[in-house]
Amino acid sequence: MKPKVLVVDDEADFVQLTEYNLSRQGFEVYTAFNGVEALHQARRLLPDVILLDLMLPDIDGASVCEILRSQPSTADVPVIVVSALDGMVIRGRSTEVGVKNYFKKPVDLKVLGDCMRAVCEQQQELLKSRMRGETDEDR
Repeated sequence: MKPKVLVVDDEADFVQLTEYNLSRQGFEVYTAFNGVEALHQARRLLPDVILLDLMLPDIDGASVCEILRSQPSTADVPVIVVSALDGMVIRGRSTEVGVKNYFKKPVDLKVLGDCMRAVCEQQQELLKSRMRGETDEDR
């Protein structure tokens, strides 16, 4: 089964390029162009990973991530930020809201795909260990 990824960005060209490249790398790609749409899609699809821009037209990406973390159905979905914004404050806020990785645009889509695959594999291992009833201390 292909890993599901939700790409959230208001730049149509970036979304189209990312969707094309990630599909070729074996991902099942879904898209959202604003924060509200992203929240609805995330709850509906329960993706394996979310690629999230920080600058969205309605709700900023960090707030979207906070909302995702507060919902039981999406609390554990890994989020990777891909944004033109950079700096310690931005990265610090991203870490505070549970972002798994941070990439600054322009991004190497092969490297991004490799990172997403690794995040999906880590998530699968975490879910398997939870199903077996293991805790972090058991491993």
